This record gives sequence, structure tokens and C-alpha cells, in this order.
Amino acid sequence: MSGIVWLASYPKSGNTWFRMLISNLATQGERAADINDPDERMSIASARLPFEDVTLIESDLLTPDEADILRPRVFEAIASGAYEVPSTLPWRNRRDWPTILKVHDAYTLTPEGEPLLRAAQGAILVVRDPRAVAPSFANHMHCTVDRAIELMAAEDTAFGVLIGRQSLQMRQKLLSWHGHARSWLDQEEVPVHLVRYEDLKRDTARVFRDAMHFAGRNISQGEAERAARLADFAQLQAQERAKGFAEWPSRRGFHSFFRRGEAEGWRSELSPGQIQRIERQHAEMMARLGYT
Repeated sequence: MSGIVWLASYPKSGNTWFRMLISNLATQGERAADINDPDERMSIASARLPFEDVTLIESDLLTPDEADILRPRVFEAIASGAYEVPSTLPWRNRRDWPTILKVHDAYTLTPEGEPLLRAAQGAILVVRDPRAVAPSFANHMHCTVDRAIELMAAEDTAFGVLIGRQSLQMRQKLLSWHGHARSWLDQEEVPVHLVRYEDLKRDTARVFRDAMHFAGRNISQGEAERAARLADFAQLQAQERAKGFAEWPSRRGFHSFFRRGEAEGWRSELSPGQIQRIERQHAEMMARLGYT
């Protein structure tokens, strides 16, 4: 296995759906990939297991800053093939394709000034209209939409920071919605292939095929169309209703993980005041990404 390609996104922007598209490249016939067994065991860059296997340090003994200083070494080990989790990739029998690894971290520097995520040959950056992200992020964070809008505007928003108990993942600095996008688009160490969620919804096979080509795997139009069909949002929702989603245990009072998947659903979920706040807070990046 050679190299890493980050599958980067702000939370609730389509990262999991994209991973399911990849997983469906590995299935046979018309059998959809199991959402709870997507043929990938190293599913996110913030996972504690690879960090502890490579560094031989229990991650909960370190502060988040101390861990961030070491995380680039972990990614270098993965990129070089020195560390590999079995069944990392849906096409795991081919060792010359890169690891496509999910990451929610913004492109930031460690406390020692080193880019945290430089050890990659490229990044697929999936972005989504912040007006659509807000209600889905509220569901994910178990908070009100107004609180989600506040978190999306704050430059210190992070995952994996819990008071009194260890998070299942290491700290991930998200920054604001616009700060996250800017951090990836303006850095110069890692080439970026931009995917807008709305374009992926509109023409799934073409956009997915182009992204996979960037990541080093040339798939046919037929393969892309089949993956798009088997990872259709209705299919993912049906699986979750039937057996739940392991990454998202059932929670009373909250929607499922595969909630709506619509590009324009925010129009019926947000108040005019909420829409105005989001547009005001993220105006420059929304214009840059075509969210007018």
C-alpha cells in the first residue's frame, strides 16, 4: 500500500456517504455494502488504535497538544506502509493504491509548527452548504440548531474533547465552517480535489469517478454508476432502520444518522433569522464555493 489520500470534510458534509460509495466498489453483483461492515478498519485519522500501535504510547496519558506533536509520525508510518491495519481498503488485495482515510481535522499546525496532515499525496475535500450542515450538525451534536450555528462560527470548535472521560477519538480541531474550508483550500503542501455535496447529489457517478481518479484509482463509468445505485441514500436509510448504524448508536429524541441527505432541505428546517445568521457569518467562503 502506498500513500494516503485524505477524505476531508467538516462534519455532516457527506464524508460517510462517500465512504459507502467506495465500499460498494468491492461488492459483487447487486449486493450493497453493509453499512456496519464497510471493508475498512482504519476509518478515521483521529482513531486511537493506529496512534497507540505506532507510538507504543497510551494516548490518554498525553494532552491533546502532546498527541498532536506525534500524530504526523503516525501518518508517515501509514503513508509509507510501515503500519497497516488488515482490511483497510475495500480493494485490499491491491497494495499499490493509496489509503483513502477519513479526516475531520482542519489543516492546522502542531504546537511545534509542523503541518499535522502533510503526510499525504492528496486530499478529496467534500464541502456542503452551511445552511444544510447546520440542522444536521445539530442532530449530530444533540443540541439546538441555534447552538449548532454558534459552533459552526467559532474558531475553537473541536471534536474529541470531553470533560471527565476519554473520547473514543483524539482531538480534532474543526475551526469554524469557513475556517475549515479555508485551511484546506489555502494550504500548499497537499493537492486538493474539491467535491461539493450538491454536485455529488446531482451527478453522483461522474463526480465520484473524478474524485477516485484523483485518488489514484481509475474506475469505469459502469463501476461508478453501480456504486452510486447501491449507496443511494434510501438504501442507506433502509439498512439503518433494519439493523442500526454501529457508528451512531440509537438515541432517543434524535433522528437517524442518515437523516435526510437533501441538498435543499434547509429551506424548510431553518428560520429566516437562522438563514441570515449563517449567510452573514460565512459570506466570503459561501461565495467562493458558489453558495449564493
